[in-house]
Amino acid sequence: MTVTAAPAPPALLHGVGDRALTWLDKHREFFRPTDQDRASGAALIERLKPIGELAINMQVLFREGVAGSRQHARAGQLLDFTWRELLDGGNVLAALQHEEPFSPVPLEVYATFHELGHRHPALETALEVVRRTATWTTLELVPNRRLGVLNAERRVQLPPSADFDQALAATWLGRMPEPWTVQYHIAYDLTHTIFHITNWGEAPERIPAALADYLARYLPAWMDDWADMEHWDLLGELLVVDACLPRPTLDGQMWERYAAAQSDSGAMPIQHGMPAGDPEEVFDLVHHPTLVAAFASAMATSRSLSAAAAG
Repeated sequence: MTVTAAPAPPALLHGVGDRALTWLDKHREFFRPTDQDRASGAALIERLKPIGELAINMQVLFREGVAGSRQHARAGQLLDFTWRELLDGGNVLAALQHEEPFSPVPLEVYATFHELGHRHPALETALEVVRRTATWTTLELVPNRRLGVLNAERRVQLPPSADFDQALAATWLGRMPEPWTVQYHIAYDLTHTIFHITNWGEAPERIPAALADYLARYLPAWMDDWADMEHWDLLGELLVVDACLPRPTLDGQMWERYAAAQSDSGAMPIQHGMPAGDPEEVFDLVHHPTLVAAFASAMATSRSLSAAAAG
């Protein structure tokens, strides 16, 4: 007999995201690229990843419509800060595109802002030139990264550089292998496969039925494993995957464990408890799990409220 876990209450789900957003807003300056970052394409790419993740999180909050008035204002201010100050109105992305023309990162970061109505014509022209080359279509990317590029092209309304279904079939999750083979990196890869299929949770219906059934069957066991290891960053990503399924569990006990791991400041530790030390070093360690907490909260709260409205 299968016991179905009671879903988490919306207040619990929302509270995780509200606290995470408070911490992200308070530490916004730590996202800013330094002169040293700007001097190196590789360093700038690493700095742009959390900036892109911050933008996606704020976009998801707006899209899902779960932000209260205070959250809505804070998310809007963070988005404006990200585009105008951290990215200099897109000039930072254009400069990186010039220096690293075949890096997909400028496109992937720009996609969020393009969807929100921002434009940088010089960057778009540079992307158009690069995408005409054979190199762009033959970049040796791991399969879930290829999906990320294809999704970014879709978001910027560009013709796809490869077939999406074929790219999905090449991923670990697309093959639906033995569930007990999931290891640390495989788990992260499968979560991002779902993020790219659904456009960061916007379109759960894009998950093929066989994949949705596979995840519904094995995701609870994976979440149990990573919760037992107190790996809150990966658990948060798996909770997002759950919220992307056609019938999410929104497991109340799992969410209670996850919420209990969050610090009073709103930061989420990557594993076990919060690290101590220099604020900038702590930021580097916990900004990703905290961004994941905001993402998981927005998606789960939205699905919970939709289920309640449907009766």
